[in-house]
Formats: sequence, C-alpha cells, structure tokens
Amino acid sequence: MNPSHLLDVLYLIASVTFVIGLKLLSHPESARRGNRIAAVGMALAIVGTLFLHPSEGEKAAEGTNIKLMIVGIAIGIGTIIGLLAAYRVKMTAMPQMVSIFNGLGGGCAALLAIAELKVQYAAATPLPSGLLLVLFTLFFGAVSFSGSMLAFAKLEELVKDKTLILPRHNVVNLVFIVALVALMGYMTWGVAASQGFNLGILLLVVALIYGVSFVAPIGGADMPVVISVLNSFTGLTAAAAGLIYDNLVMMVGGILVGASGSILTVLMCKAMNRSLLNVLIGSFGGSGTSSKQAEGEQVIKEVTLNDAAVQLYYSQSVVVVPGYGLAVAQAQKVCKELDELLSANGVEVKYAIHPVAGRMPGHMNVLLAEADVPYPKLLDLEDANAVLQHADIAIIVGANDVVNPAAEDDPGSPIYGMPVLKVWDAKHTIVLKRSMRSGYAGIENPLFFHKKTTMLFGDAKDSLQKLVAEVKTL
Repeated sequence: MNPSHLLDVLYLIASVTFVIGLKLLSHPESARRGNRIAAVGMALAIVGTLFLHPSEGEKAAEGTNIKLMIVGIAIGIGTIIGLLAAYRVKMTAMPQMVSIFNGLGGGCAALLAIAELKVQYAAATPLPSGLLLVLFTLFFGAVSFSGSMLAFAKLEELVKDKTLILPRHNVVNLVFIVALVALMGYMTWGVAASQGFNLGILLLVVALIYGVSFVAPIGGADMPVVISVLNSFTGLTAAAAGLIYDNLVMMVGGILVGASGSILTVLMCKAMNRSLLNVLIGSFGGSGTSSKQAEGEQVIKEVTLNDAAVQLYYSQSVVVVPGYGLAVAQAQKVCKELDELLSANGVEVKYAIHPVAGRMPGHMNVLLAEADVPYPKLLDLEDANAVLQHADIAIIVGANDVVNPAAEDDPGSPIYGMPVLKVWDAKHTIVLKRSMRSGYAGIENPLFFHKKTTMLFGDAKDSLQKLVAEVKTL
C-alpha cells in the first residue's frame, strides 16, 4: 500500500477512536476505557505522521533521520512528563493541570500559525482566505495560552484576583477585541507582503496580552466557566491548524474539543446565569461583599458529632452537597463510607452536584467517581433542588458559594441571579466547614446563620471519619 494511503487509513482510525473515546467519557464507568482508546488513536496518528508522511521520503538525504530522532526524543520527554504529572497530581490540583495542558495546546497552535504565516507572506500573492485561517489560529492560540497560564496562577493562588484588574476592565477588553480584529483585517487585505510577518509578531504579542486581560477580572467562583471557554478556544485553534495543513486528525480532534467546550460553556453560562458576551469581554465574576445588611444579631448554631450522627442515621432522605473543601480534604472515600452506612439503615442518600462546584467543570463528578459513588446517585441542579424540598437533611461538605441564598434574595450580591442549590428547603442543614471564612467568591454566606442550619467545624475528612465512627455505634 502507498505510504500516504496507509497514513490516511491511520488518520481515519485515530479519528474514530476520538469519537468513541469522547462518547465513553460521558459516563464514569466507561471513562477510563474511553480515555485509553483515544490515547491509542493519538499514538497511531503520531507514529504514522513521523514515518509515513510523504514529505519525509523526499528529504531522506537531508538529515531526516536526525530530525526524526530529535522529534522522537521530544515526544519521549513529553510523554514522561505527562505520565508523571498524571500520576502525581492531587485531585485539588487537577484544575491547574488542565489549565496548563490546555494552554500548551493553544501555544503549540500559535507557533504553527507563526511558521505558516511566514510561508504565506513569502508567496507573491497570498490568498486572503488562507491568511484569515492562519490569523484566526494565531489569535485564539495565543489567547488560550496566556489566558490558561493566568488561570493556572490564579488557581494556584500565585496571583490574587484583584492584582491585574484595571478600572472599567470590560471596556479595556472590548478595545482589545476591536483592535485585534482590525489588525487581522489589515493584515489580510491592506498590508504589503514584506510587512506582513512583522505585523504577525505584533498580533501575537497583543493577543497574548489580551489573553491575560481576558482572564484577569474573572473571580474564583466563575473560574470553571473560563476554563471551559479556554478549552473551546484550544479546540478551535487545533481544528483551524488541521485545515491549514490538511490534517484529518487535527481537524477531527479540534472540532470535537471545540464543540464540546463550546457546548459546555453555554451550559456553564446558563448555570451561572451569565450571557456569553459577558464571558467574552470578561465582565463577570470577581469578589465582593453583599449589600444586604443583617437584620438583628447573626447567630450560628453548632452541632455535636453524636447529634449529627443520630440525625443522619434516623433520617429517611439525606442529600450530600460536595464542594472544593471535600477535594482539599481528600474526603470523598470517607464520604462514600458514610453513605454506605446510612444506606444500610434504609436512608436514601443522594448527591447534589452544582455545575460550577469546585474549580473546573465536572470537578465533583470526577471526585466522587474516584470513590466509586454510583452515578445514578448524582443529581444535577434542577433534580437536586426538587429532591431537597422533601429531604430530611442536607449535609454540606466543603461547598460554599453554590449554596448561598444571597444569589436569590440579595440584589447587591456579586452572585445575585446565579442558580444555586436550595439546601435551606430541606428540613435540616448540616454544614461541615473549617471556619466561618468566605468561599472562593469572597462573599459572606447567610446560610450559616439560617434557622435550619447547624455547623460542624473541622477538617472535612476528620469530621466525616468521626461521623462514621459515631454512626457505627448506633
């Protein structure tokens, strides 16, 4: 078989594995298998490109073997780094790793676009359609890279939310977008070929700055949304790069990532009650305080471990609301143990999952899947709120902003209008929390002072372990 035809077959097989892998990723029980299938497809595509690409045969006399060896070493180093990162990363640091890997994908696409831009302007009369595609890849790749790096720095708490924010930052971002679009238009239709590449470098620099400016005003509570947006940007750049190089695997992979990221972004925006335009100009999120003043003295009620265990054990329905605190404490397996004890006593245990709980889309789903919590027990926002109306106890484990009633009754709150889990509809609410500190959005939570709420202070894992011990004595 002709090597180019064999390469096309490998690309087709790889593309099919991507689709199958993505489908299997939609359920925790099949997610690992889907990830492995897609990884095998990617390995086939890489090996096929290295050894079967038509251009390699033409350059055999020009040191191609040395080039292949260098590329192979680079792939080997990258593989080792990726494996070590995957094995060693803590669940709490998973969003940071996703941000870095996503940013590197965008940066790679931007570098490819710069190289192709030089080729385009070297031609006597570059085609506008080809230039636009390259500039599109350069723009979104650069934004994805710098934006993802800043998202990582924020998640790792290397940069504080307010450090890079300017007055009327949303206007600044709009100016950036207009300037970048105008520059891309000028480079496509109005610039001399001799000046085009230099302007391409300028476009790269401005796009990198805009990536930082785009993410800068986004606060902690909204970080899952920006991660989803940047993920879709990277997918779009990969698809565009695939069109530039007529590479089927890059196109299919990019389209799948871009489409799934875009769909997820829309769903996340709906969950945050934000418009997509707000996301694009970076005018959402941020920390702040509520304008609603407390009426009278705010009193918290603590509950003892024994009382909490008795309430849970003799309930008919318990809804667990996991949050970032559960991930920090690595308490998901202990939470599952408590679930099993209660279920053995006839208690119906469900988990209420808010779309933006944690630091990335699906963070809580991944966390609970790691503890082998049955997927049917996980309820989305609407179903969870319906169940909470009839639940005996809602137990909050490390969640904060997604259970804040200020989102419904305080127009002055930064999260006003955001759909939240209405845990106060349950007969009783138990909050497991280290202290009275505010959540990632930096705002106070009136739930802690609600008449139905009792607080159980301490590390989530330690508190759950003690609850498990108390339940076992009943």
